[in-house]
Amino acid sequence: MALLTLSSNPFFTFTRLQPTSRFCRGKSQGVCISGPVQCTGGAKTSSQTAVIVRRTANFQPSIWDYDYIQSLTSDYVGQTYTRQLEKLKGDVKMMLGQAEKPLHQLELIDTLQRLGIHYQFGEEIKRILHGIYNNYNRNDTWKNGDLYATALEFRLLRQHGYHVPQDVFHIFINKMGTVKPWLNEYIKGILCLYEASYLYVEGENILEEARDVTRNSLEEYLKRTIDQNDLTMIINHAMEFPLYWRMPRLEARWFIDVYERSQGMNPILLELAKLDYNMVQATYQEDLKHASMWWRSTVLPEKLSFVRDRLVENFLWTVGFVFEPQFAYCRRILTKVNSLITTIDDVYDVYGTLDELELFTDAVDRWDINAMEQLPRYMKICFLALYNFTSEMAYDVLKEQGFHIIPYLRKVWADLCKSYLVEAKWYHEGYMPSLQEYMNNAWISMSAPVILVHAYFSITNPITKEALGCLERYHDIIRWSSMIFRFSDDLGTSSDELKRGDVPKSIQCYMYETGASEDDARKYIGFLIDETWKKMNEDRNLNSPFSQTFIGVAMNVARMAQCMYQYGDGYGVQDRETKDRIMTLLIEPISLT
Repeated sequence: MALLTLSSNPFFTFTRLQPTSRFCRGKSQGVCISGPVQCTGGAKTSSQTAVIVRRTANFQPSIWDYDYIQSLTSDYVGQTYTRQLEKLKGDVKMMLGQAEKPLHQLELIDTLQRLGIHYQFGEEIKRILHGIYNNYNRNDTWKNGDLYATALEFRLLRQHGYHVPQDVFHIFINKMGTVKPWLNEYIKGILCLYEASYLYVEGENILEEARDVTRNSLEEYLKRTIDQNDLTMIINHAMEFPLYWRMPRLEARWFIDVYERSQGMNPILLELAKLDYNMVQATYQEDLKHASMWWRSTVLPEKLSFVRDRLVENFLWTVGFVFEPQFAYCRRILTKVNSLITTIDDVYDVYGTLDELELFTDAVDRWDINAMEQLPRYMKICFLALYNFTSEMAYDVLKEQGFHIIPYLRKVWADLCKSYLVEAKWYHEGYMPSLQEYMNNAWISMSAPVILVHAYFSITNPITKEALGCLERYHDIIRWSSMIFRFSDDLGTSSDELKRGDVPKSIQCYMYETGASEDDARKYIGFLIDETWKKMNEDRNLNSPFSQTFIGVAMNVARMAQCMYQYGDGYGVQDRETKDRIMTLLIEPISLT
């Protein structure tokens, strides 16, 4: 089997086998790339107009009724709760000010982060971590020989952009073979090192070894531990998915329940976390109702009945991208962006003929309202919805900041449509791309560049020319985020998409090139996700023209993709884990009693 490797180039470079033919119909080496089609009419004679053959994906209708969404209300609004929240925040600020020992400060910050309320104390946390970093390796008797304290400090400093070396773990890795990892006195530190290891960058072999060693130790501990307790629950949770990769708001909801049962629970922190969660949820409900009214006004789900109607799921994505209540405008914009992406994706993947798709791509590329005349009626509606949304957002930015952003928005939509057209041609030609060729196009067709460019303009003030240049060139942080998005999507959806007649995904491209089994191909794509996270970790800590908020959104796009496709196609299949997550995050408050 040929090994595909990553290079340090802006794009991954893969070495590949030369197949006997890159064109295939039906099945080739076990990879089926044909799918069901549906005719719009009966047979025609040669003298009649040719029948247009269109595919159908048989997408299920939305499970979320418009009237139900509009009826959502929350009790956690108004001055009474606002005053209660402010009082609790004041109490926690006192705790942060009174915590003098570095380990106590770090533990408090970690708890605030895991409870999802750290954003309320940004300045206080920044001050504490800056002080700890300035004293790094100076007055460190508080952590000498303590794996837990060392790993906690390392993880929090790196999460907040401070560069600390991996060498601090060398002594612990050497000793790890001599300790008994199933003893509780060691396991807390091993778990903390396991979580810290996911903040590694390329070339950090100590952290890479630490990840493998600690995973083995944690698995050994779980085998030897009969009783289920909070610690085993947290370890199982970490083994399923590391903390650093998790969607922040879902993690906060999960941890609130764990923290409430924990022995060292602080009632003030718990009360604040619950109240904040419910009040932020009330903000989400208003955002969702706004987006739902917009979606209905476009008539896209009515006029284009073949597309996925996933408004609520599209909003869930945005909560994963940026959960803080002050970014309501960004969530509303990105929900609209996600809905338009899904609509256009289904036009290219399912319904449009190749001739129609070329016309639509040309219209978007020219950004010419007159080009609508050449489009079929369903495409006119789609194009005008996109054109109007873009114009409205551009007007908002021009009004507030004086920047004309249509050229940037136009470019990302044109690039997306061009990438969709490439995939449509591959499908119609029965062409099997190499993994390299597939990924050169697929990181664009995954739509993360569209999402992140719109996110930049909806959260950034002031806009800078340096950032605009990097945005236009698709800065590496955008590329890595999009690649993780693509790989995660392929792992979760490729089988279903092939059944309905889509182009091969990264898994099938790798299988075709190397002769690998599907299981081995999936493992390799998982390996590529790990490698891409290393690159993104490195880029987040470099001098960047972007704000930390934007960088956080880029990383959260990757996290949300891994979350949505964790158990399969959590976007296309609505009534499983995704439905539960929507109920938890958007609809059901936490009981305060």
